[in-house]
Amino acid sequence: MAHKTLHSNQKLFTLSLILLSLSLLIFFIFFGSKNNVVNRFKVETDQPNQFFTNPRWFDLIQEESNGDKKIKVGLVNLNDEEVSQYEVHGNGSLVDTVRVHFDRVSKVREWNDFFPVWINEDSNLQPPTCPEIPMPRLEEYWDLSVVVAKVPCDGWTSEAGMRDVFRLQVNLVVANLLVRSGCAKGPDIKREVYAVFIGHCGPMPEIFRCDDLLRKEGDHWVYKPELKRLKQKVLMPPGTCQIAYPFGKTDNARENKLKNRQFNHREAYVTVLHSSDAYVCGAIALAQSIIRTNSTKDLLLLHDEHVSPRSLTGLRTAGWKTRQIERIRSPFAKKGSYNEWNYSKLRIWLLTWYHKVVFIDSDLLVFKNMDWVFHYPQISAAGNDRTLFNSGIMVIEPSLCTFEDLMLKSFKVGSYNGGDQGFLNEVFTWWHRLPNEVNFLKYFDRNHSLDREKIPDDLSAIHYLGLKPWMCYRDYDCNWDIKERQVFASDKAHEKWWQVYDEMAERLKPYCGLSPHMNWRIKKWRRIAKKLSLPDEHWKIGVTDPRQYNLVQ
Repeated sequence: MAHKTLHSNQKLFTLSLILLSLSLLIFFIFFGSKNNVVNRFKVETDQPNQFFTNPRWFDLIQEESNGDKKIKVGLVNLNDEEVSQYEVHGNGSLVDTVRVHFDRVSKVREWNDFFPVWINEDSNLQPPTCPEIPMPRLEEYWDLSVVVAKVPCDGWTSEAGMRDVFRLQVNLVVANLLVRSGCAKGPDIKREVYAVFIGHCGPMPEIFRCDDLLRKEGDHWVYKPELKRLKQKVLMPPGTCQIAYPFGKTDNARENKLKNRQFNHREAYVTVLHSSDAYVCGAIALAQSIIRTNSTKDLLLLHDEHVSPRSLTGLRTAGWKTRQIERIRSPFAKKGSYNEWNYSKLRIWLLTWYHKVVFIDSDLLVFKNMDWVFHYPQISAAGNDRTLFNSGIMVIEPSLCTFEDLMLKSFKVGSYNGGDQGFLNEVFTWWHRLPNEVNFLKYFDRNHSLDREKIPDDLSAIHYLGLKPWMCYRDYDCNWDIKERQVFASDKAHEKWWQVYDEMAERLKPYCGLSPHMNWRIKKWRRIAKKLSLPDEHWKIGVTDPRQYNLVQ
């Protein structure tokens, strides 16, 4: 009996020790985790046992640099109290801090000043200018190893893009400091530099890529940027108030720097088809138009299971390499709408075996070689309206972490049109303007109705908005037959599309045939236009398109 009692007491004692240990462990985890952003390291001073609090990122950067060099840190947008938290005092310290001085951008400046609705692209006129975003005297900060910056996060939410001029300035200051210090010994000699951002909103992902993020702890973000890509971005204008260099003709020094850069990487034009065969003809014509310009880039088409085997044969014959994907639904699109599955376009960020890709919608045609567009950083595109870009043609830098970030944001960040264009404009608020000739939108409002038949002959590409040419008779643009769609009508643009069709190989033309339903729909529109006596009188034109007699199933 005594033996059992002793055994029970031993078990109780052991259990008590375990509970006490767990309690202590929880105590240290709970109270110790509050300081996980900083740790302590000993420095040599007159008081050997003195310790100083230093940022958590310090150890990481010490490890990256093997801890054998003194680190010079530039401090950006930190007040006096915050600066003292990042300074290390005492002889023998491994850190030397310097406060970076620059004039704050004028508070009267708004985002629209840097991203205007429209700019004059006429090369015969005075080129447009951008408001100034002051930078530091970079020659005074040429030897920094680390730049620490507090990023403005006022007004930031996870549900919309942030368009704040001061936030843009802070990010550009950091980027310019890193490029200046990292390339101080010459354009071909790079030294490792780091950026540390403080703030829950983090840096602008348009400037600092998630691929370069080493660690995030709390509100601290540690980056080791790829300087070649970052340098491209600091060579860009501060907004879309100017055409992206070298086409802006506003800064010869920057123009020459960008022109002289050589990028021998794998690159591709990419388009996406999903949900049906409706745009197969357009994609075939697009491939043929790109090939006609003697492009040296790959042609890659992403498609889902709804594109038929017959169509895939035609697409490959036309010049596309094909790759099957799973389509992605647009969370904010209405069921059954035209853009319900347009978020499938996000899968282009998964093409990481390419250095860059130029996404191009399948309702475009290319008329001049556009391979020069690959020289530009993400996201470069032509304007749409307001401060927004048109996602029909855009330069993309594939990245797995960017894709993952986009997918996470897709359920939070809204879209003004329910599709990919609205979403991407909220994620990438800082973008670079390409000339309109790269993505000429076939749209003519009342103020430009006379321009519809004066389309310039030197355009690089036309974006066929509205009803597509292969969905009409070749005799005229059937957007004329629907009053609400006449803003998209242009017989001149329609004719240019059919010229590409005429030059196709005969074996490709059947993929652009009319189905019985398409033929019935065109005739219905013509009857309605006749009944309404639409004043353009296109409904009076006699139809000669031979496809109406050779319908395809």
